[in-house]
Amino acid sequence: MFEGRWWNAPPRFSREVDALHVETGKETDLWNNTFYGFRHLNGHVFGIEAAGDQTLTVSFLADYRNQYDQAGAAIRVDDTAWLKCGIEFTEGSMKFSVVVTRDDQSDWSVRPYAGDPAVPVRLRLTRHAEALRIDVWEGEAWQLARVAFLPMPEVVTWGLMACSPSGEGLAVTFSDVALGPAIEREMV
Repeated sequence: MFEGRWWNAPPRFSREVDALHVETGKETDLWNNTFYGFRHLNGHVFGIEAAGDQTLTVSFLADYRNQYDQAGAAIRVDDTAWLKCGIEFTEGSMKFSVVVTRDDQSDWSVRPYAGDPAVPVRLRLTRHAEALRIDVWEGEAWQLARVAFLPMPEVVTWGLMACSPSGEGLAVTFSDVALGPAIEREMV
């Protein structure tokens, strides 16, 4: 587990050598303007600053109960530019979700996730200059979820993310966290 700091610390969290346990606060989210017309920047991100092209991998397990409960990873430039990705509980089931915020406007892509809710989700987030590649482990292979564009300076914050937009108290355990050199650009 890397040494990081909180952008919006949750009301409850604990750390172990190889895990971070989080319980989200009430009505927390990361979303700017588009479609809904509100700006929420109170979601929880435990992050570390790093320069250049990197790959962040993380596994996480959560007790999804409320609409839009979410957990995963994030890259933060500032309050108007960031990406969050992972599982979002919507329409009664787990979906793999990616939100990219550019110029203070968020977008949202979402697709079904067929994984077992009792098994940790594993995701991989890679930076190649201003391109971000998001992969999710499904079955026995990485599956590409999205390639997104986000203008970024050399140093950004890489982190673990959890939010509860319509409830509170989502319990999440993050493990197997690694930040290191970027994977190759080829889609493998």
